[in-house]
Amino acid sequence: MNLAYAMGIAPSGGGGGGLTAFLPLILMFVVFYFLLIYPQRKKQKQHQQMLTELKRGDQVVVAGGIYGVIEGLTDTVAKVKVADNVLIDVARTAVAAKIGGPEPKG
Repeated sequence: MNLAYAMGIAPSGGGGGGLTAFLPLILMFVVFYFLLIYPQRKKQKQHQQMLTELKRGDQVVVAGGIYGVIEGLTDTVAKVKVADNVLIDVARTAVAAKIGGPEPKG
């Protein structure tokens, strides 16, 4: 008789199943979204906007750490002046940050 009770169906004591089983997984996804995914997307949009607003004369830093002034732009290439009579071509997407407006003349 004891064996029959041991093999029987366990009484459901509010274990639920369904949604409550997935609740921790859903909460983890929400936390990851707001801590990792959302800030990364926001930063990516800001960088893309900065790239579209680049213009001749802007002081920039390229991804390799080179500081310079933009002398010319195309859709994919930026000509950056790093010293007197020294121009380098860099991918427009390699511009890491804009550090100032147009360089003062003189």
